[in-house]
Parts: sequence; C-alpha cells; structure tokens
Amino acid sequence: MGQSMYIFLLVGFVGFAILAIFLRDLLKAAISLAFSSIFLAMIFFHMKAYYVGVFEISVVAGLITVLFIATIGLTKGQGDVKERKIPLVIFPLFFIAFLFLDVVIMNALKTQMAVLSGKPEVPHFPQVLWGFRTLDLVGQIGVIFAGVFAVLALFRKGGTHE
Repeated sequence: MGQSMYIFLLVGFVGFAILAIFLRDLLKAAISLAFSSIFLAMIFFHMKAYYVGVFEISVVAGLITVLFIATIGLTKGQGDVKERKIPLVIFPLFFIAFLFLDVVIMNALKTQMAVLSGKPEVPHFPQVLWGFRTLDLVGQIGVIFAGVFAVLALFRKGGTHE
C-alpha cells in the first residue's frame, strides 16, 4: 500500500478525533469518535494486525459508541453549561507541540536503535496470545461482558427488557 493511503488514514483518524473534541453536541461527538476508531482499525488492518483491528471495531467503535449514545439518550438536558474559550486556544498549541516533539524524539530514537529502522522478527500470533498475553485476553473478555451487561441494565425498564 502506498504512503498516500497511510496519510489519508492518519488524517481521517486524527481529524475525527479532533472533531470529537470541538463538537458541542455530545451525540455528534460520540459518532465522530466512532469514525475515528474505524479509521484506526483500518490502520491496524493495513499494518497486518487483524485481531487488533477487529477488537478496535467491535469494542471501541461498536460497544463503547453504543454505551455513549445510550447514556446521552437517557440523560435529560439540565441546561447548557458555560464553557471557557481557553481550550480552543490551548489544545491546538499543545497538539502542534506534541507533533513537533514526536518527530524529534522518533528521529533521535531511529538513529540510536537499530530495531526501529528494520523489521523485527516476531513470533506467531497464537504463541504470543496464548503464551504471553493470556491475562490480557481474560481482561478484554471481562470488559466485553461488562459492556454487554451495562447495555442490558441501561435498557431494562421495570424488570423487563425492551
């Protein structure tokens, strides 16, 4: 895949994430965050991290977005909260500073570590998953079940599910 596709995916990912920060409507911000997560999943797929991409789509873009939207729908409007204008100025400055530091640090690390400039050898996925990351897998399954039970509890009304 060409470099232009990676740039498109990164711009989409960062663009929707920043849009989620600046949108005033929480529903639109949650949807923007879901689109950001979908772009991140596509980046994972193109990096050949298929399992991470599927997890990103199913849990983050799916389950968490449903929880956000359900919570927003169940919350009653309690008046508008006055927001300060300072974050509108400070966030772009911090974002630009972060990008600058990221480029400087990564270039310094590339020259010092040969691993970052080449392709490292990695063990096969089943060996890593079942040999080294079993506890993480149990935690992820727990998070998925907690999300499912939370959605069921949110939509329960009077002891019955609707």
